[in-house]
Amino acid sequence: MDFKDKAVGADKQADGDRDGTAYSQELDFKQMLTNRGFQLFFVVLALSFWLYWDGLAEAVLRWELQEEYSHGYLIPLVSLFILWEKRFQIASSYQNYSWWGLPIIVIALIILMIGEVSALYMLIHYSFILLLFGLSLAFLGSATRYTWVPIALLGFAVPLPYFIEVILTSKLQLISSQLGVEIIRLCRIPVFLSGNIIDLGNYKLQVVEACSGLRYLFPLMSLGFIGAYLYQASAWKRAVLFLSTVPITIFMNSVRIAITGLLVDNWGTEMAEGFLHDFEGWLIFMACGGLLLLEVILMEVFTSRQSLRQAFAVPVSVSAEQFSRDKISSLKFPTPVAVSIPLLIVSLMGVGSLENREEDSTLKKAELVSFPLKLNEWIGSDDSIDADVARKLGFTEYVMINYQNPQHRPVNFYVAYYASQRKGLSPHSPKVCIPGGGWEIADFSRTNVDQMPVNRVLIRKGTQDQIVYYWFEERGTPVANEYIKKWMLFKDALFLNRTDGSLIRVTTPVMSDETLADADLRAQAFIRVSRNKLSQLLPARNLPEKSLSAKNLPVKSLKGAP
Repeated sequence: MDFKDKAVGADKQADGDRDGTAYSQELDFKQMLTNRGFQLFFVVLALSFWLYWDGLAEAVLRWELQEEYSHGYLIPLVSLFILWEKRFQIASSYQNYSWWGLPIIVIALIILMIGEVSALYMLIHYSFILLLFGLSLAFLGSATRYTWVPIALLGFAVPLPYFIEVILTSKLQLISSQLGVEIIRLCRIPVFLSGNIIDLGNYKLQVVEACSGLRYLFPLMSLGFIGAYLYQASAWKRAVLFLSTVPITIFMNSVRIAITGLLVDNWGTEMAEGFLHDFEGWLIFMACGGLLLLEVILMEVFTSRQSLRQAFAVPVSVSAEQFSRDKISSLKFPTPVAVSIPLLIVSLMGVGSLENREEDSTLKKAELVSFPLKLNEWIGSDDSIDADVARKLGFTEYVMINYQNPQHRPVNFYVAYYASQRKGLSPHSPKVCIPGGGWEIADFSRTNVDQMPVNRVLIRKGTQDQIVYYWFEERGTPVANEYIKKWMLFKDALFLNRTDGSLIRVTTPVMSDETLADADLRAQAFIRVSRNKLSQLLPARNLPEKSLSAKNLPVKSLKGAP
């Protein structure tokens, strides 16, 4: 549909405005609905959402369950708003579709299949974002320069894999605790830090995972990205604005910890709980946003001297009157988008087959509940894990036993078994958990015990030392390197249809009357004794035992802490 001349178009625009609607925009929308190219694009878009539905649903579930990602609900809405604001610029700059979008679509679908096989939702989520970029390029061609930012913004709504989240949380906990304690000391209050436990004398505060700063980091990075996009300045200023969100988050979270410590020191532990604690979090986040704004002001004061209104002035968009409807009527049929349909259908069939495929149930199941309390000269007693900790770890079953040799020298033995590591469930590395308990990693090395690869960690708290040996049992294969472990998980999920695995940890203290070498020898001796029995209780690699049923095995009662 074309206007006969500009005057007629202006009259119709005016008439529409008097009715409270933009008449020209309404005509554009109607014309889009009747255009074959747009119809095809909407069909492909719907097919894409169908293909990624389970992955997108998991992201929404993480938004709901984890406050760190609660901002995820807003990100798609902001992206849609930016696209709507750029609609006339997109249409006016349209030249032709681009075949370069097709290989990007293919790459996105390959990543999707890898994500499905390796059970990494993050790959599935980023594959969806890459697919949207490929579809935009295939449909709009060079006009994608106006769409890539709102598409990239969706990346800030993607939840991290649990194993990365755990590592990041641990690091932020320790850094924020250390800085928070230094701020408290500036107020001349005596305080001692052990791991992430702040000792104020009369009170002890633990900086838990929820206080690591992730609840600020992800929303603030999203805000920083949007701010950098709207900031009318040079590239380096935009980069500084966005990158500064990380140190601002860490600093302000440390300030929050320090304020909480000061309040507790003066008025008791109730100041670290309830409404005041939550309200304090909101104030800190608003302060983070204020620091970003102050940063822009300072950069402009010392450089171009723009006002805030000028710095964040929205560029004048192409008006409805300037927009030629010939752009829509002359839109070429997007052949690359049409070619993507069979690719999406094949991927949909492949994903369906993977989701309906159950892991191999013919293999022997773990029977850790039957692990003996007597191993040669070693005598043990059951230990257990706190129920909340157990839920976070997500294992299928576990065993934890405190053993002693005839000389009454102790060894703690812990095994966590995961029947499936699909969709993010996997053992947590002791390197992540150790510092949170107040222990310092004094030495880390990779060695062998009877040709079996293991990690050796010397940990220290004050004057007390402990030796920790740990490794992973991946479908009958011992692995020490965690990156090799991830590769084996992907390979075995693809070729063996198995993702089961275990973490094995042996810990012994260095007694006051012995050397470090003595403790090492004791831990290694226990590994040799326990290894044979453990291999009998964990599933082997390629030895099916079809006579065994896939019954639910009992799990030990969950009490205490590891």
